[in-house]
Amino acid sequence: MQVPAQLLCLVSLAAASGADQTKEPKRLDACREVIEELADSKEGIPLDLMEKAACAAVIPGVKKAAIGIGGRFGYGAVSCRFTSGRGPWGPPLMIELKGGSFGLQIGGQETDVVLLFMNQKGIDYLLRNKFTLGADASVAVGPVGRAAEAATDAQMRAEILSYSRSRGLFAGISLEGAVLKQDERANRVLYGRKVSPRELLLEAGYQTPAAGKDFIAALERLAPRRPVR
Repeated sequence: MQVPAQLLCLVSLAAASGADQTKEPKRLDACREVIEELADSKEGIPLDLMEKAACAAVIPGVKKAAIGIGGRFGYGAVSCRFTSGRGPWGPPLMIELKGGSFGLQIGGQETDVVLLFMNQKGIDYLLRNKFTLGADASVAVGPVGRAAEAATDAQMRAEILSYSRSRGLFAGISLEGAVLKQDERANRVLYGRKVSPRELLLEAGYQTPAAGKDFIAALERLAPRRPVR
């Protein structure tokens, strides 16, 4: 019995839609796993720096591009604190990281990346459709270890601090030339409509979807809201 072409088309569309619905929860769970492992490790991200960060972006499994020299691509999520960086962590904005040449090659085909946005200027870049690390926003390799006393003046003045992990090795990483942008398709799937980065990251205009609650809970545990003085 021959299946009508229209029915096959409908089945294919339904399968594709179902696949899309599972991608975002898996990505957000991978973000949770990466931030927990990099922050919980003694050789990882200093917790006192995480507590000072206004936003945290996690891009798990950044891969080498098939063509080009030094090109990379990856998909992750970013969350910002409300109340000028002192309040609770807000719902995630899905993001893409593409291009650029990583200044530190620590082996492996995939690299987990974490970016800490340390001030209002860094937050402002997230509100754009896209921006280039190193050109638009200053990014420095973040210090590793339990305390941030080893941070240099250049690191402490940077708008963004970068961290990476590949094959179990934690290190800073240079992302000069890489472009960070909103993943509009993933955000539409996660929230059911086109999202505004400003409303999502700064204005409490959205509720955290079920798929992102564990990721946000991990940020709250590792870097709880700071008291207002």
